[in-house]
Amino acid sequence: MRALFYWFLKLVALGPVLRLVFRPQAEGVEHVPDEGPAILACNHLSYADWLFMPLTIPRRVTFVAKAEYFTSPGIKGWLQKQFFSGAGQVPIDRSGADAAAGALLSAKRVLGEGHLFGIYPEGTRSHDGRLYRGKTGVARLALETGVPVVPCAVIGTDVVAPPGKTFGSFTRPVVRFGRPLDFSRYEGMENDRYILRSITDEIMYEIMRLSGQEYVDKYAGQAKAESKSAEAAAKAESAGEQKKAS
Repeated sequence: MRALFYWFLKLVALGPVLRLVFRPQAEGVEHVPDEGPAILACNHLSYADWLFMPLTIPRRVTFVAKAEYFTSPGIKGWLQKQFFSGAGQVPIDRSGADAAAGALLSAKRVLGEGHLFGIYPEGTRSHDGRLYRGKTGVARLALETGVPVVPCAVIGTDVVAPPGKTFGSFTRPVVRFGRPLDFSRYEGMENDRYILRSITDEIMYEIMRLSGQEYVDKYAGQAKAESKSAEAAAKAESAGEQKKAS
């Protein structure tokens, strides 16, 4: 039933509207395998990323999604849960290691069934359009499953749907796929944190090359928190100066 809902959204309801209005462009689609499992590792500019990237390829793509999308109370929460579940999303609770391990198991199940699994190595959306350090979960997933990683870059989705806003302005999003990355040479080394870091950095380099983004060797969550703290400090300083002037 959920699979039918996914294709209904993509082919009948939502997909045709997005194609007609935004006319997304795709490059390197031939790098995505026609069949069999693969990890699509993508940059994360906007909540609209998971809408536009799957539009450009004929296969179904499953992503992880925040647990809040599946656990919110009330009618709105129920509708939200049905939508994200039907759209092929897998819930992830980012509050602890056990939940992260559960998300990894869900991802492995999707790949084990021969499907495409989409993941955002940055862990959260970029707040300023730059590309941030990737988390090593993507590397562990690649080593434990032995499937190829296809680097992917979305461009322009932060204009269509900027962080913190529901709607932005019109642009034509671009989705670029790179050549599949094979990490079979590291088989059996999924518990070596240096190897995991090396693999993740290689994936992020390819995403950077495809997207043209400036790279920041810092986690996006940390950078976002620092930005908010700096903004709060600047506002407090400005308020103090205005108080003195009055």
